[in-house]
Amino acid sequence: MADRKPASRNSIWDRALPETKGTIFMPGYDKIAATVRVISTSSNLLRSVTTILWAVILALTVGSVAASAEENSDTLTRIKKTGTVTIGHRALEPPFSYLVAGIPTGYTVEICQRIVKDIAAALGMPDLRIEYVSVTAATRFVMVKSHRIDMECAATTNNAERRKMVAFSYPHFVTATRFVALKSSNIRLISDLAGRSVAATTGTVNLDQLNAINRQRMLNISVLLNRENADSFNLVTNGKASAFVMDDILLAGQIAASSRPDDYVISEETFSPPEPYGILLPLGDDAFKTIVNRSLEKLFTSKDIQELYSKWFERPIPPLGQNMKLPMSPELKAVFSKPKEYLE
Repeated sequence: MADRKPASRNSIWDRALPETKGTIFMPGYDKIAATVRVISTSSNLLRSVTTILWAVILALTVGSVAASAEENSDTLTRIKKTGTVTIGHRALEPPFSYLVAGIPTGYTVEICQRIVKDIAAALGMPDLRIEYVSVTAATRFVMVKSHRIDMECAATTNNAERRKMVAFSYPHFVTATRFVALKSSNIRLISDLAGRSVAATTGTVNLDQLNAINRQRMLNISVLLNRENADSFNLVTNGKASAFVMDDILLAGQIAASSRPDDYVISEETFSPPEPYGILLPLGDDAFKTIVNRSLEKLFTSKDIQELYSKWFERPIPPLGQNMKLPMSPELKAVFSKPKEYLE
């Protein structure tokens, strides 16, 4: 599988459930799946056999879906015709999706690269290529709807309003909206933001949540809009904004990449309950979404997901070697143990 260089280049910074026992089931392969039993999770041999059977079941399922669905999937038809999967990425969203030396990388980008490998296997196209296209918070939905990209691989919150425009894959992360401020400002609560200037990024659910609370509590907050998270964060650094409202994990990423990370504090109070990130997909193309989700199920229910998570959230990441030092949360472990669509 070959990668193409991104269509545009920018500056690099410009819930836990117990392990279950029982039958491993895959829709459409119940006779095969019914024979696979997890008798002892401590048996290395049985774990190896189980892993192999999982792979066989997934390959059979994905392969049959691809063969029967190609004619009913505009996305799969286009991929087979062009020999290319087009991935939308962000330029400035570490550790999920960002550029290092002009090359897209990150946690979600790597997940999507694995999905493309499974698509290639299902379509019998070992030379399937990836074309990367840079998108922003403001353009990502339009790019998916217009079929300029086949999927957007970044940090995009799944909610009911957005599902009217696009489809979402199984969740790959869970987050909540908070704000970051300088410790020296002594701003700790949302009520402390009353009468102050607060930065937000256009096209984000965080902006909607900030505006809603601003109206409900009559806080008289002046909202400063920016196209990129880095620009919003810089307003706080330079004292031009008292706070920046965004997903907590993305705020942590900005702090880790800053020159003085100890200067900042992230609020404990949230603007929202925890919400999931998903990969953006074309609305109505259920065959393509099925292949994507089955690829994700294989990853999420394997040991590979812990290694992938640790790589991006518990170890130094490029280019500056910053470390998020963020162990996997119980909420995210629950999501990975039983992957399913988020429809709330």
